[in-house]
Amino acid sequence: MSAGFFAVFDDIAALLDDAAAMSKVAAKKTVGILGDDLAVNSQKASGFAASRELPVLWAITKGSFVNKAIILPIAFLLSAFAPWAVVPILMMGGVYLSYEGAEKIYEYFLPHVPHEEKNLQTLTEEEILAIEKSKVKSAIRTDFILSIEIVIMALGVVLKQTLLIQIIAVSVVATMATIGVYGIVALIVRMDDFGLKLIALSEGKSALLRYIGEILVVALPKVIRILTVVGTIAMFLVAGGIFSHNVETLHHLVPFLPSIIRDLLIGIALGAVALSLQQLYTKLVK
Repeated sequence: MSAGFFAVFDDIAALLDDAAAMSKVAAKKTVGILGDDLAVNSQKASGFAASRELPVLWAITKGSFVNKAIILPIAFLLSAFAPWAVVPILMMGGVYLSYEGAEKIYEYFLPHVPHEEKNLQTLTEEEILAIEKSKVKSAIRTDFILSIEIVIMALGVVLKQTLLIQIIAVSVVATMATIGVYGIVALIVRMDDFGLKLIALSEGKSALLRYIGEILVVALPKVIRILTVVGTIAMFLVAGGIFSHNVETLHHLVPFLPSIIRDLLIGIALGAVALSLQQLYTKLVK
């Protein structure tokens, strides 16, 4: 009986080892989307009053957990009963990623005329809270789309494993994605406030503290811009990688180029086509 007892423990340990290994592989595959997720949410969570940044970020984080609680069971049902649908959904996500990257580049060179923004100083507390609530809802909707991509991407990596390993590995990746991304976002959006506190503490005491504080204050918008650029490139790479690994013709396209360049070019081309079709559709509808 004791032998059977320890055999069960061996099976559990082996299962956890397999799940941990597959979680690591799946996490590596989703790192591009996580980079974009980080950039997007850093933008979404900034621009609030200092006293409201963390409450707003916590509200978005809770929404992200709810999103994944909805998406994960659906993804596992697909894996169990319609595994053939995972790759097409993954490729649709790739098209969306490349479209989003192309749209960011288009908006950078040909930005829309900005709408006149209301001065927050003239708004009542109820109006400010209503604007805040609207921004939180928008951030949670964006997170829902990115969460679908993260879950399906991770699921695509472990699709050939048993259902139990799929559940463990994908759930771990989804949970760590939320904790990791929003934890880093919290540090980023509070960077300038921390810098201001260092400047205040340095008055007449330490030039070094003041220097560090000024760097942190100035660095915040630059960090967000860098994350946006890195996230955009990552979107093209992830999208191109999805198609090059699932379409044989694309996999052998331009074999003399490194795979990372090939995936980037495929992602950019997909984005250009998707953006062109979207703009054509918009013109036809109008």
